[in-house]
Amino acid sequence: MRLDHVQLAIEAGSEDAHRAFWVGCLGFEEEAKPQALAARGGLWVRHGDVRVHLGVEDLHRPALKAHPAFAIADIEALAERLEAYPVDWDDAIPGLRRFFTADPSGNRIEILEER
Repeated sequence: MRLDHVQLAIEAGSEDAHRAFWVGCLGFEEEAKPQALAARGGLWVRHGDVRVHLGVEDLHRPALKAHPAFAIADIEALAERLEAYPVDWDDAIPGLRRFFTADPSGNRIEILEER
């Protein structure tokens, strides 16, 4: 078994803001959605084998506790690129440097780097 993708909910009409965050800041690439799903809105992004599907949800409520966590190699550089977004550092786990941020829909995202 392997994880195929993570689905996060976003508001209708927020796709461009999410492209700026996921593609522009986090370095993901946008993937074409199948034609049958494209009319629903949202977008799909991937970074190597990591795939995130951003789906439009009526009455959207951001995930404030549940979150995906992405391990990266240069956490400082990413924190600098996220200047327009919150970067809340957390040192609760020994051996990890990490912070939490939020996407344009308010979904919690964890970024971590092994020390």
